[in-house]
Amino acid sequence: MSTPLVRLSGPTPTGASTRHDGIPASRNATARYTWHHERVSIRCLLVDDSDAFLKAASVLLEREGMTVLGTASNSAEALRLAGALRPDVILVDIGLREESGFDLARLLAQDGQAGGAEVILISARAEADYAELIAESPAAGFLVKSDLSAQAIDRILSHTP
Repeated sequence: MSTPLVRLSGPTPTGASTRHDGIPASRNATARYTWHHERVSIRCLLVDDSDAFLKAASVLLEREGMTVLGTASNSAEALRLAGALRPDVILVDIGLREESGFDLARLLAQDGQAGGAEVILISARAEADYAELIAESPAAGFLVKSDLSAQAIDRILSHTP
């Protein structure tokens, strides 16, 4: 017997988890968190030098209700897309091959290059590895890549712990 496709979003009256994208959902699973994408769709730009990460993060964030406007793999491309697309948030990898995500965050913040978008720095390494540099940067916050989610982004943007 095949698993039915579910088109609802959020918890059902029985508390079961459902998915809005037509992917089968377990009737016994509980929701991991309560991200309310129907309230607002955050528009983001992803900046990372790993194509695999850009694809995986785009799929994850889109499934969670965010709109991924575009992706960039270097600073020049990120600056061009930020100006053209006007995202709400720009997720910037700290290590962009020869470039620095900290430098890109500063460039985006200066003279309104980001069009008012908030910058969130991301890395596979722990926040403690960059604590001083993050504190000195104009970024709204930091996320370890393994913790990336729409809820975590929303928490940083709304300045809640």
